Amino acid sequence: MNPEKFLADVLSAPDRLAAVLDAYGGSSSPLAALELEGVERVLFLGMGSSRFAALTAVAHLRASGIDAFAELSSAGMPTPPRPGTLVVGISASGGTAETVEALARHRGVSPTLAVTNTPGSAIEDAADTSLPLLVGPEEGGVTCVSFQATLAVLLLLCGRLTGEGGVDVLRPAVDASAALREGRGAWLPALADLARSAHTVYTIAPGERISSALQSALMLREGPRLAADACETGDWLHVDVYLSKQPGYTALLFPGSRFDAGVMEWAHGRESRIVAVGEPVDGAVLHVPYPDAEDPLVATLVETGVAELLAADLWLALSR
Repeated sequence: MNPEKFLADVLSAPDRLAAVLDAYGGSSSPLAALELEGVERVLFLGMGSSRFAALTAVAHLRASGIDAFAELSSAGMPTPPRPGTLVVGISASGGTAETVEALARHRGVSPTLAVTNTPGSAIEDAADTSLPLLVGPEEGGVTCVSFQATLAVLLLLCGRLTGEGGVDVLRPAVDASAALREGRGAWLPALADLARSAHTVYTIAPGERISSALQSALMLREGPRLAADACETGDWLHVDVYLSKQPGYTALLFPGSRFDAGVMEWAHGRESRIVAVGEPVDGAVLHVPYPDAEDPLVATLVETGVAELLAADLWLALSR
C-alpha cells in the first residue's frame, strides 16, 4: 500500500469511470450478451467493498419490484442454490476466496455471473459468464476506482434487469467527479483539520446509498488508519444518536434521506460537527459541493471521493 499512488488512483477516477461507461455503451456492451430469461430473483455475493456496492444495487432492484438481496460470501448459513436465481459474485481482484467458493456452490443450479477487474481469475472459473470492470490496476493497493466501477457496472446490470436507465444516465457523474477533485482545495484543508481533531469520524447515508457511508468509513480506516464507522440515516436516530453527546462528534452526512433533518436537530442541540457532502444542509459546519449532487445516481458514484481524498491527505501527512 502506497499513499502517493493511492492519491494518483483517486485522482484518476473520472477518466477511468468514463472509460467504463464507454465500454458498456452500445451494442458491444458486455451486458448485451447476458441471458436473463427466467431470472426470478438476484443474489449478490461479496466481501468488503464488493458487498457495499451490492447493497446499493439491491435497493434499486427492490424498488423496481425485483426480489434481490446481498449476502456476505462468508455467511455460515448461506442461501441454497435454486433455479431462477441469478447469482452475482463480486470480486475486483478475482481471487477473494470466500466469494469464489460461494459462487461455485451455485454453479450448475443457478445462473452465475462474475463481476471482476481481473480477467482469467478464479472467480471467472466459478461463473457462467462475467462482467469486467475495466479500470486497470490500482497502484496504491486500495480498492477505490474499482469500487466506483463496481457500482457503475451493477447499476447498469440493474438497468438491464428492470428495463430502465443505462449508460447515459450515469455519464453526468464523470464531470461531477472531476469537479469534486478539481475543487478540493476549497474544502479539503478544513475537512482534514476536523478529522484530525475527531476521536472517530462517522459517516451517515440513506439506505439506498448505504454503500457511500460504508466505503467512506473503510477508506479512512484502510489508508490513514483513522477510527471511522458508518450508519444509515434513519437508523442513526436509533443507534448512533447517543454518540453525538461526545464532545467534538464529527460526521460526514450524505444528504437525501427524509431523516436528515432529524440528524441535524440532534447535532445542533449537542454542538456536533456535521459535514454535508453534495447538497447543502442547514447547520452543517462545512459543505463539500459538486455538480448535480441532487441526482441520486451521480451522488452514488461521486460522493465517496470525498473520503478518498481525505484519506489520501491524512495518509500522506502521516508518511512524511
